Amino acid sequence: MAGWTAAVLMRATVAGLSVVVGTMVGVTVTRVDTAADDPAEDPAAGPAPRTLSPAVARRIALAAQGFAEPRPGTEPDRRHLRRVLSRVRLLQLDSVNVAVRAHYAPLFSRLGRYDPALVDTAAWQDSARRPRMLVEYWAHEASLVPVEDWPLLRSGAKPQGWWRRYGALAEAEPALVDDVLAVVKELGPVGAGTIERELTGPGPRTPGSWWERSTVKRICEWLFGIGELTTGTRVGFERRYDLTERVIPPHVLGRRVAPEDAARELVDNAARATGVATEPDLRDYYRLGPRASKRAVAELVEQGTLEPVRVPGWRHDAYRHVSARAPRTVPGRALLCPFDPLVWERDRTERLFGFRYRIEIYVPASQRVYGYYVFPFLLDGELVGRVDVKADRAARVLRVPGAFAEPGADRARVAAELAAELGVMARWLGLDGVAVGERGDLAEALRRACAAL
Repeated sequence: MAGWTAAVLMRATVAGLSVVVGTMVGVTVTRVDTAADDPAEDPAAGPAPRTLSPAVARRIALAAQGFAEPRPGTEPDRRHLRRVLSRVRLLQLDSVNVAVRAHYAPLFSRLGRYDPALVDTAAWQDSARRPRMLVEYWAHEASLVPVEDWPLLRSGAKPQGWWRRYGALAEAEPALVDDVLAVVKELGPVGAGTIERELTGPGPRTPGSWWERSTVKRICEWLFGIGELTTGTRVGFERRYDLTERVIPPHVLGRRVAPEDAARELVDNAARATGVATEPDLRDYYRLGPRASKRAVAELVEQGTLEPVRVPGWRHDAYRHVSARAPRTVPGRALLCPFDPLVWERDRTERLFGFRYRIEIYVPASQRVYGYYVFPFLLDGELVGRVDVKADRAARVLRVPGAFAEPGADRARVAAELAAELGVMARWLGLDGVAVGERGDLAEALRRACAAL
């Protein structure tokens, strides 16, 4: 440290990454170390981070996700959608449709009954009166993100995804890449099956396992991953590819962001969405690499955007966004789908709520503990139960094969509130009622509560 002015020396340590800011001969210098010094041995280290109780951390997280705000008293519209998106920042896409598709459910959890066309028009339609608000890309997983975030995700801040393995195929088949782009240019938005038929004729596909993809589909996914194609629309959840320049506005498509700047913006987004979080939590929100995430967190601490805090029981140091608030209470109820941003990171869910949650879709039926597609139930700021749900559209009923209360929960109250919320969900899905099965310690009480509605 010879030559550094000790009076202006600051250090911010973030999950093993140390940023030192100081002045030497009148020039501000920033140095990033790969390992943190022991604060006890660093006379320039600042005061110890303040401590947040687990209850306060939980309320901060809930408020950041929009659960401290009452549901609208009127039909939700584009303004309400925009407000939710300003909180959660993205909606994860998933093909499972046993109850409701994943990108619709978080809005129901926060807004109550709304017209799903609100999401469809925001994501897959564009007009002068109602410009496209959302675009598909790899964020947490496949997700709908605000159009203005596209340059951040395409900046190089994120590691390339699974589709990178198709790069070798694209390199070996440049003519096929050109042909796919030409078909999309002529016919887009267009599905991969139509593209394949245009290029290979109407003959039968080669039989194979369900997860196998045709060569054309692989090229489409690679072009989607590198940003040459995106989703123009969806029909029956089938992605219809289009040229990116026909979907993303020119002023957004032309924006160039340095990877380190994009990582900082993405971590800032994640910190706003989580309220208080560990560095691994922030990293996971957009699936950033560890080095980029740690550097961004360190820089945001240095800027005063993130406040280092401690939460008893959390293994890692935590960071509170300066805009985060801790309401006294978080009243209300919500059913949370497995891909809701509040619960998608299972370790964080357990730290915040003491709620161990695992998705059991890929577990053999005989080995499932709670069920196939289980929604945690949020009541007054606590996760108090969980239900396995299935929309039986043929019978026009929302089936609940299993219902389970958390230890210590007031089962009578949980059953009454859960029955009411399941009724709201059933009506939102266009179903006539709720049918509760036999599994779980809450099933009988829930069945009685549903019958009483």
